[in-house]
Amino acid sequence: MSAMNSASLRSSRRPEPCPDRHCDSAPDSPQAGAEPGAAEPGAAEQPAVALGIDVGGSAIKAGLVDTDTGQVVDGSLTTRTPASTRPADIAAAVAETARALDWRGELGVTLPAVVSGDIVGSAANIDPSWVGVNARELFTEAVPEAAAVTVLNDADAAGLAEVAFGDERARSGAVIFLTLGTGIGSAMLVDGALFPNSELGHLLVDDSEAEHLAAARWKNEKGWSYEQWVHQLNRVLAEYAKLFSPDLFILGGGISADFAEWEGYLDVNVPVAAARLRNQAGIVGAALAATDTAHS
Repeated sequence: MSAMNSASLRSSRRPEPCPDRHCDSAPDSPQAGAEPGAAEPGAAEQPAVALGIDVGGSAIKAGLVDTDTGQVVDGSLTTRTPASTRPADIAAAVAETARALDWRGELGVTLPAVVSGDIVGSAANIDPSWVGVNARELFTEAVPEAAAVTVLNDADAAGLAEVAFGDERARSGAVIFLTLGTGIGSAMLVDGALFPNSELGHLLVDDSEAEHLAAARWKNEKGWSYEQWVHQLNRVLAEYAKLFSPDLFILGGGISADFAEWEGYLDVNVPVAAARLRNQAGIVGAALAATDTAHS
């Protein structure tokens, strides 16, 4: 069973969503010398923890995640994505992150690319030399301390996290989950099950790729107001609505934290919601996929 399909099985759960908007509460640190996630004899059952590392076009975000609750429980780190995004350079950055968090358990890594059967199939926002690389083997070699490594598309991971721990509407009907950042990532969901690697950010809207029109990066790079940026986003959402007739759009990425400031400019005939896990969805989804794959 693939990582993404097994992770979608979590959609049958109905956990309470993260109480904090950033999901960054942390319990007491583990006892010195204890391996992360390992229970001591006679101790209460420890949470199922995995490390999620979300590789983005501008930043690499990581956190230790309780995969039963979706909360980042201990240890989080954000670093800039290396200037060179060649496989060896990203692998070195992922290894440095894992070692900084002293992690030896299950590891999930997301990439802004199609990942099918562990093989990278596209490279729109990373170096073209990624295409054809076995990403699981690459990261397994780079992080030999990890008990197991799972790799999946970044937006797919975020979408699965939202299904498991976010807006309950993500678990029923046709839902398009979008990550708005350096590009536009997408997760297509039907009754909480994932159709992987949809990459709707590359769909043409009026002869331009959707992410070239409305990725969140353009707001800053072009000095747009929220109203100007959402005008472009409306064009993209209208095209997706026409083609796929979703019941709901869920919008994630860092800019979703400011949803209240720009939702009033949205003009599309489909309900739109902000992702509950905000910018930590990729971390949580990566950890969730790692745990499900290791235990499947």
